[in-house]
Amino acid sequence: MHFVIMGCGRVGASLALNIQEMGHTVAVIDRDPHAFRRLGDSFAGTTVTGMGFDRDTLKAARIEEAYAFAAVSSGDNSNILSARVARENFGVKHVVARIYDPRRAQVYERLGIATVASVRWVAAQVFKRMIPGSPSREFQDVSGLLSMVEIECDPSWVGTTIRRIEEIARCRVTHLHRLGDGYLPSADDLLQEGDLLHVMVETERMDEVEVLLTHRKQAPAE
Repeated sequence: MHFVIMGCGRVGASLALNIQEMGHTVAVIDRDPHAFRRLGDSFAGTTVTGMGFDRDTLKAARIEEAYAFAAVSSGDNSNILSARVARENFGVKHVVARIYDPRRAQVYERLGIATVASVRWVAAQVFKRMIPGSPSREFQDVSGLLSMVEIECDPSWVGTTIRRIEEIARCRVTHLHRLGDGYLPSADDLLQEGDLLHVMVETERMDEVEVLLTHRKQAPAE
């Protein structure tokens, strides 16, 4: 998968190097070309000098193929503007912006942009929203073969039965959160808007299952 990061400060550089270590491709955008020094000689991804909200700059970073986009520069306005362009103009579904002023976070969340306001844990939280099966993993059995992952399905899955979700994704739905409450669904229950699924899956298939369920449903209608 391909990822785009806007901002090559300590957080952006750390994210880029970790994503690369996981075997994904990554492009980093920063208006200061000297900032890319933080990536070191081992970085094999793409560096693009420019503003993260400039369309040509984003295209140079291959935003059109990006699974996720993170805006983690030092400016709230630049981060939010870049995140909105990535989401609204290029259709990137997984977008997160670093926000220094937590009072703004709720406003931007309403726009469909996930925000991270905690400086101390920002890298871990951005990973949770960007990378399938990483910190979103909630449990792993002692053998390491099975893991439970929290997934927010693409809206196209709304109205699908739990049984059908399990058949298509080859996983087991353990429970879901609906309107903030835990809920044990039956096989014939329908997925509702806003539901958070908690699924048990083979650890080696975490990425596959999360990518499947967070994208538009391709299976035939029930």
